[in-house]
Amino acid sequence: MVTRNKIDINNRLTLDKTLSEPKDYVSLQKINLIKIIQLKILSVLKTIFRSASYGVMFAVVLLLLVPELREKNLSPWQIFNKSEQQTQPLSYAKAVRLAGPAVVNIYSEDIQTDGNYGQQPRTTTRLGSGVIMHERGYILTNYHVVQSADLIVVVLQRGQKLHAELIGYDEITDLAVLQVQANNLPVIPQNSTLKSQVGDVVLAIGNPLNLGQTVTQGIVSATGQVGLSTSYLQFLQMDAAINNGNSGGALINSNGQLVGINSAKFAQANRNVNIQGISFAVPFELAHKIMLKIIENGRVVRGWLGVDAQDNVSNFKGFIINGVSAKSPAMQAGLKAGDVVYQINNIQLGSAKHGLDIIAETAPGTTLNFNISRANQQLTLPVTIVEIPKI
Repeated sequence: MVTRNKIDINNRLTLDKTLSEPKDYVSLQKINLIKIIQLKILSVLKTIFRSASYGVMFAVVLLLLVPELREKNLSPWQIFNKSEQQTQPLSYAKAVRLAGPAVVNIYSEDIQTDGNYGQQPRTTTRLGSGVIMHERGYILTNYHVVQSADLIVVVLQRGQKLHAELIGYDEITDLAVLQVQANNLPVIPQNSTLKSQVGDVVLAIGNPLNLGQTVTQGIVSATGQVGLSTSYLQFLQMDAAINNGNSGGALINSNGQLVGINSAKFAQANRNVNIQGISFAVPFELAHKIMLKIIENGRVVRGWLGVDAQDNVSNFKGFIINGVSAKSPAMQAGLKAGDVVYQINNIQLGSAKHGLDIIAETAPGTTLNFNISRANQQLTLPVTIVEIPKI
C-alpha cells in the first residue's frame, strides 16, 4: 500500500511539472520580445539623435559660412541656387538715414543800411549747412557762414524753422557754435575713438546752392591734424564735392558716424586756381575740441610762443627755430634762431607740430621748461606762454 501511494505522489509531481512548463516558456518569450523591442527603440532614438546632431552642426557651419542667412529671410537652398540669387547693390543709404536728419540748412541775413533817409535797408542772405552735435541744441558750422550776421535761421530736414544764437567762433579753424531751443532734436552719431585713414570712404552731406539736402561721395586722401595749432591747410583732405552751401555740413563714414565738418575756405581763398578733387574738412576730434572750448569760454584760447619753426633732422627730435618774433615769449625767454627744442616740460618732442600743439593747448600765463640744444650745449630755459595775438 505504501509503495502504491509513493508511486501516485511521484506521478502527480511529474504531471504538475509538465503542466507548468508551457507557462514559463510563454513568460520567457514575452520578456525576450520586450527586450528586443526596447533595443530597437533605443537604436532608433540613437539614430534620430545622431541625425539631429549632424543637422545642428551643419546649420551652425552654414550660418558661419553664409552670414546672409542671419540677416535676411533666406532659405538654405536659395544660397546654393545661384539662379534665384540677386546681388544687392552697394549702398550707403543706411549711413545717410542715420546722419542726414542731424544736418541742417543755415540761412544768415546781414542787414545793411547806407544812412540815407527813406532808403530801404538791403538784406544779404548767406547759405550754409550745420551739424546738430548735442541734444541741448548745439550746432557746429563754418564761421564764414554766420560771420557778421544779424539774423540766423536754422531749418531742420523735417521742415521746422528755428532762430539760432551765435555762442562763439574760432577764426583759425573757421568754426562757429550756434544754439537753438527745441526738443527731440536729431543728433549726429559720434565716435570719440574714431580715427580716419587714407582710403576711407566718406560722404559729404549739405545743402549746396539751396537745392535741398544732397550727398556726395569720395575717399580720404590725407587724414589731417587735430591739435589746436592746426590751420585749414592741415585739415582732413578728401575728394567729395563741396559746393557753395555745403560749408559747415557733415562729412560721415559708411557707418553714418561724423568724420569732420566740411569747409570751403581753401576754395574761397584760391578762387583763381582751378581746384579739382581737393576738398577739406575739420577733423571730428579737432572740431569737437573747439566746440567744447567755445561752449565753456565763448572763444578758443591758445597759447603762443612766437617762433618760426620746422622739423629738426639731426640727432635731436623736435624742432629747430628759424626765427623769433619781436616782443614774443620766445624772445623774452632768450630763445634764438638755430636753437633746437627737443623737450618741453620733460615731454620728448617728435616733430615741430607736436611742440606747437603743446604750446597752443597751454593756458596763457603758464611757464614751461624748454630743453634746447645750442652750439652743442644742452640748456633749460623757462618760457612763460601768453595768449596768441588777435590778427
